[in-house]
Amino acid sequence: MDVIRNGWFSEIQEDLWPGQSFSLKVKKVVHEEKSKYQDIKILETETFGMCLVLDGIIQCTQRDEFSYQEMISFLPLCCHPNPRKVLIVGGGDGGVAREVVKHPLVEEVHQVEIDDRVVELSKKYLPSMACGFENKKVKLTIGDGFEYMKNHKNEFDVIITDSSDPVGPAVSLFQESYYELMKNALRPGGIVCSQGGTYWTDLEYIKKTLNGCKNHFAKSAFALTSVPSYPCGHIGFVIGSLDENANLKEPAIKFTTGEIDNLNLRYYSTDVHRGAFALPRYVEKFLYE
Repeated sequence: MDVIRNGWFSEIQEDLWPGQSFSLKVKKVVHEEKSKYQDIKILETETFGMCLVLDGIIQCTQRDEFSYQEMISFLPLCCHPNPRKVLIVGGGDGGVAREVVKHPLVEEVHQVEIDDRVVELSKKYLPSMACGFENKKVKLTIGDGFEYMKNHKNEFDVIITDSSDPVGPAVSLFQESYYELMKNALRPGGIVCSQGGTYWTDLEYIKKTLNGCKNHFAKSAFALTSVPSYPCGHIGFVIGSLDENANLKEPAIKFTTGEIDNLNLRYYSTDVHRGAFALPRYVEKFLYE
């Protein structure tokens, strides 16, 4: 559920984040519709710029989207020594595609998004993110990510799942069966990275998801980034590698400060990569011990 009252949008999700909500002051409701899969709103806010809301949950805002898009992309890309072919599942706003194509070793990007209306509305109202679809490396398929991967075995070096939270059409992307499906779609040594929630409210769910990853990947870990418009101000990623010798906390590919600037990265760096895996002690104990 979401509420717009007295000029404020409030994200109210009692099932996901009971007893709390996040609010943004709204200049204008730019667009709203019910697609085949979900309720879509585009809001122009006072301080966070344009904002995409799906089923009452904030997906991205112009102010802070880069921290999420860069980290969900470059954490797995830099864990892999040669990420030539990448699959993105979800990511209908185009932000992850925008970041993935920046990596100098990436040659092909295949993306599967279930809701064509998210793509079309992002192109119209969120062009700074949807520009990712314009890159010649990107091939977009409108369809179901599960079905797509069933028909693409041993094909990708990296699979990035940019999903909404585990409600509605994204529920299946958090289940153990999804990690098995991704494993089968990867080449040897492949890497996966999926949106993983916040430990302040989702710690047990994170452990369940991480264990699902562990059951199919030789190495797995949970990493963090800061996103002010997400619940509790940050979000995590579940990362897995088929390479038993992989050290996810130490990037296989390291960029200099100059290279980071040339790639137009505002958040990710080699130091930030290492720091993303540093967890509060109680979280580390719960997830790994």
